[in-house]
Amino acid sequence: MHEKERIIEEYEISPYTMAIFPMLYGSKVYSEILEVENQFISPFKPLDIVKKSCQYFGASYEGRKRGTQYLIGVTHKSPIIVDPFTSIFLLPTTSPINPDCIWISHDHVSQHDKSPSGNTLVTFRNKQTIEIPISRSSFVNQLQRTAQLRMRFYQNMENIESKYKKSGFYLYMEASERKREYDIKRYIED
Repeated sequence: MHEKERIIEEYEISPYTMAIFPMLYGSKVYSEILEVENQFISPFKPLDIVKKSCQYFGASYEGRKRGTQYLIGVTHKSPIIVDPFTSIFLLPTTSPINPDCIWISHDHVSQHDKSPSGNTLVTFRNKQTIEIPISRSSFVNQLQRTAQLRMRFYQNMENIESKYKKSGFYLYMEASERKREYDIKRYIED
């Protein structure tokens, strides 16, 4: 076990989550969770953590999948919006029901290169590099799908904001830092 790893019972994906890997622990599949400055082991499967985290942020995993299908038309290996307000967009490396599926946070990927073994070397923003068993072209495809999902979601948010500005009533959200709560102000224009 890595020095910074510890076993935890409860885990919700956060803006610090970089990746969730399946790991065999005896005959069961557990999760190894890689954060910016920590590593954890959870007795739950990666997909279970993703589902629970979607619920934590007020949506079901199935609803998030349907949202992805609606926004970008993807039905297989769908990227997921766990929480759009803290930019938690995850991409799966295989079908999420595959026990070998790794979940990667789109926000943390800095670079990706082909490894000598034909896999993909992913470098995160904190400069940590991992090798994942997926071809670089498949990984790039998953990154692009996730970027498309992010763009479409935020475009829809901008469209709503623009629509309400034109009608004379809109909500303005601002945050002084990414990790702080939003102050919501209502404006009525005369």
